[in-house]
Amino acid sequence: MTAKLNQIIAIEKGVKARANSEITDLHKINLKPALFSGFAKTYQSIDENGEKLPAESQRVQVRSADVLEKLQHSQSELMTIAARKDWTNMNARADIVLEGKVVLPSVPATHLLFLEKQLTDAHTFFSNLPLLDEAEDWKFDENAGLYKTDPVQTHRTKKKQTPLVMYPATPEHPAQTQLITEDVISGFWNTVKMSGAMKRPNVETLVERCEALLNAVKQAREAANMTEEVDSPDVGAAVFGYLFAKEAQ
Repeated sequence: MTAKLNQIIAIEKGVKARANSEITDLHKINLKPALFSGFAKTYQSIDENGEKLPAESQRVQVRSADVLEKLQHSQSELMTIAARKDWTNMNARADIVLEGKVVLPSVPATHLLFLEKQLTDAHTFFSNLPLLDEAEDWKFDENAGLYKTDPVQTHRTKKKQTPLVMYPATPEHPAQTQLITEDVISGFWNTVKMSGAMKRPNVETLVERCEALLNAVKQAREAANMTEEVDSPDVGAAVFGYLFAKEAQ
């Protein structure tokens, strides 16, 4: 029975995890040369009445041939499933459709995966764009390319000391005064606020369009992943057939 691309992809995840685990274990074995070494020795005295000693031995625990066989088995399985996916991917295409119109025709499945990631990142970016303060009345200045408010006038004050007569002068005593401090208006500020941010409705439109396009890409990817499997070569046999050829032993 012919498999679908999405079925092959699902199988590949398990095969890849198992193959990666097995090659890691085999690599650890290779780093222990003592496992590949052994010996057998017996003792022979120089005369019949000499000392008798027991034989000694150490068994070879791992053979390189066995390691290579395990490597070939696990990696060939991974290469086979990867080849099935990649050869089928060459035919896996789908249109990106929005509101009944084709935005991009016949997009490869691998590129649909790329677009999905890019649009996911774009959605996060748009969602975090700075917004204009809605408490202000903004007007767009075409020349400056910025939003501006009408001028708002506020006054500036400064401290001023003024003598206050406590007791007026008399023929016998001078006047008694005291300095008092008061705030007096010294000028006016005319403030125009400016902003390079965006209006909330404009940002919301960007986010909504990005969501719609992202959903269309996901639907196209699902359609592309329903592509029927195509014939692929036995990559594992070709690779290990060359690597383990007798002339290479």
